[in-house]
Amino acid sequence: MADVIPWTTPAVPPSSDALRELEALLRSRVPLVVIETRDEPRALELLSSLSPRLAAAHTPVFQWTVTDGLRRLDVNLGASQQHNAEPDAVLKSIRASNVAGIYILLDFHPFLADPVHVRLLKDICLDYDRTARTIVLISAEIVLPREVEHLAARFRLAFPDRGERRAIIEKVAAEWTRTNGEKVRTDRKSLELLIENLAGLSVGDTERLARKAILDDGALLPSDLPTVMKAKYELLNRGGVLSFEYDTAHFADLGGMARLKDWLKLRKPAFDGTAPQIEPPKGVLLLGVQGCGKSVAARAAAGIYGVPLLRLDFGAIQNKYIGESERNLRETLATANVMAPCVLWIDEIEKGVATGDGDSGTSRRLLGAFLTWLAERKTKVFVVATANDIAALPPELIRKGRFDEIFFVDLPDTATRADVLRIHTRKRKLQLTDAEATQLAALCDGFSGAEIEQAVVSAVYAALAGGHTVGAQDILRELKGTRPLSVVMAEKVAELREWAAERTVPAN
Repeated sequence: MADVIPWTTPAVPPSSDALRELEALLRSRVPLVVIETRDEPRALELLSSLSPRLAAAHTPVFQWTVTDGLRRLDVNLGASQQHNAEPDAVLKSIRASNVAGIYILLDFHPFLADPVHVRLLKDICLDYDRTARTIVLISAEIVLPREVEHLAARFRLAFPDRGERRAIIEKVAAEWTRTNGEKVRTDRKSLELLIENLAGLSVGDTERLARKAILDDGALLPSDLPTVMKAKYELLNRGGVLSFEYDTAHFADLGGMARLKDWLKLRKPAFDGTAPQIEPPKGVLLLGVQGCGKSVAARAAAGIYGVPLLRLDFGAIQNKYIGESERNLRETLATANVMAPCVLWIDEIEKGVATGDGDSGTSRRLLGAFLTWLAERKTKVFVVATANDIAALPPELIRKGRFDEIFFVDLPDTATRADVLRIHTRKRKLQLTDAEATQLAALCDGFSGAEIEQAVVSAVYAALAGGHTVGAQDILRELKGTRPLSVVMAEKVAELREWAAERTVPAN
């Protein structure tokens, strides 16, 4: 039953820690401050909050945009200085000024490629001892020229903390109350989960998603949270390297793998916070024969933990330009951190970190960045990495400590094959008795789960073409007409199973 929480109308002030840190930076005689953020309004709000204190110290604050020119931010002096709208004009004006001040330049990054602008910016910085003029650059992405990089300091604009997110949600709820004359219906758990799940977003995005959850029906319920997480993912995944898997799996969809299932269940309280005294699990590496259920296991992990599933495509990270691949990976892992709690599924990880004679060093650098993130992350991102080719995996990745456990997903045994047959026939609303499932399972020794599923699918097509109901004989006919991978590539499968026997934990 949803409760009616007595919402109030709060203010959402900037974090006092952020204010102190930024003020200390502006007073530290650094001539160039860089704020790289997509949340421009929040950065300007911080600087506006500091304006009265800076003005009291006789430090005026100016703001410039290429559309409106230069204007005072701390004092309303009317129209902007349109004659200072051009980038070279504003820099020359700042350089010529004998008055100390702070000059906020918004979206100046495209003009940093011009050598004249770089020289003017450097002149202003080098002349700081004569006149204390501080340039503050605010853009979503800023690459400083080498000539001025050593003169700059970067300020990291933190996302709204838990208290600020709560205040934003309460502000949205109060708006609903004023408009509709009734309180927003919710329960404490849903409210706390929404506060947690909105972490890592700008103030504007946090407010937009809070509105999405509340304003359509005046309620904040558990059913609203999946929609919020999907919308959050769409806001964050600008690079397209991650994909949001909307449909996770349940353990009922996973044939066999009893050890893996028990392992995940035992660690669920530590992951969902019901056992906060225990360190949450970090992840598992699943090695095994192709088609034996590693992908379904990744989806099942997200299903049992009740969190979103993100799939990382290592192939999409690779970029022909030096440094871009590593940057793509860092941004992708940062997105996963922001989406926490979640499961990050890295399918066929060997394709992204395998090194060879033709590798230019990119795979090695990607591996280093990934291992650093694995070791240092503090967020609840449970990693499920899958691999088919053990020979392509670097030793650094599979040594103990990188993952909580390394499981080997082998070809299914007879009981597991029977489970797989029941799962895939049930999905297609087919009737198969236990005796028939057991008999078919005994006759498809060496088949992977994917091959069994394909036999069921082919049997459905064949029965449809023949105009009769699908039966066990149709499935048996398809199984007999298939040569499984364990036969086609018997040597490689045997080699993989032999390697895993003493080095991994069986998933089943």
